[in-house]
Amino acid sequence: MPTQTIENYMKALYYLHHKNADISLSDLGEEVAVSKPTANGMVKRLEAKGWLKYEKYKPLRLTDSGLKLAAIIVRKHRLSEMFLSQIMHFGWEEVHDIAEELEHVGSQLFFDRMDELLGFPNVDPHGSPIPDKNGKFTKPNYQRLSQVAVGKNVILRALKGSSTEFLLFLNKKALVLGTQISIKHKEDFDNSTTVSYLDNENIVLSETVCNRLLVQVI
Repeated sequence: MPTQTIENYMKALYYLHHKNADISLSDLGEEVAVSKPTANGMVKRLEAKGWLKYEKYKPLRLTDSGLKLAAIIVRKHRLSEMFLSQIMHFGWEEVHDIAEELEHVGSQLFFDRMDELLGFPNVDPHGSPIPDKNGKFTKPNYQRLSQVAVGKNVILRALKGSSTEFLLFLNKKALVLGTQISIKHKEDFDNSTTVSYLDNENIVLSETVCNRLLVQVI
């Protein structure tokens, strides 16, 4: 069974893989907050296990077995976040750090039971897809709120980035997944967007915020 350190590297490689196909040692080191030589040492270990392909001066590549392993670690993390949110009623801004610990539990039965108790969810509390037992998932085709035209109605489905600060900001705005939003106006000067939702009328959201709200047009 992989060590916690290896699992953390594999999860970091998974996120980088889906962000940018060309993964450098510097990218990996930055993602796990270690020096480039330290990351290089782990990369050689992962290559020896058959989970990673590494050639000098070329991007790092997850193998099929490495990608599956990484996806299963992400699955455990996102299931844990959902369990903490839905069953234990933690706020969506509280679940990440606890899930970081739970994801290293080795028992597959533990996560199978968690999945069953939750009703087999396909997304976590922030709308990110939960891979299945084979590491597969369907990527939803959502748009950023900033891309949607004035006059349209949308439903907030997911977030691009879920830092504690951003989630606390959304809490203050009473914006949660599933909220129906009406787009009222876009400001040419700074690309801010005026929206209405629930009992909140003419709320101005910055371009930065709108870029991080992933929505489904209805």
